[in-house]
Amino acid sequence: MADTSKRIKITVGPVRVEAELKSNKTADSVYAALPVEAPLNTWGEEYYCKIVGVKDFRETATTKVKIGDIAWWGPGEVLAIFFGRTPMSMGSDPVPADRVNVIGQIVGDATVLRQGFDASKITIEKV
Repeated sequence: MADTSKRIKITVGPVRVEAELKSNKTADSVYAALPVEAPLNTWGEEYYCKIVGVKDFRETATTKVKIGDIAWWGPGEVLAIFFGRTPMSMGSDPVPADRVNVIGQIVGDATVLRQGFDASKITIEKV
């Protein structure tokens, strides 16, 4: 289960959501790198941003993610936030472009992030 002491707040334009990070080394490394304000990138209904200095321990290298998952893609030093379909989706679930390490989950309805498409930056901070 997620460690409730590792909650983060994600702000994209007018939208603010909270997430819980898992108890794994990659999540710990991301948490230690916060706060971060970075240019916002989108790929379908996935936001991603570069965070420098995070070690990827590859605990759960997978291409199976759900709406609301937060994942780390080590080769690109990228944190990915899934809130809907991506260009590789066949059904309603998002599909990452490569294997990712799932490190957390949005608390509540992740689809509200769709309201942030016009934003140019993302802020991720500890709660």
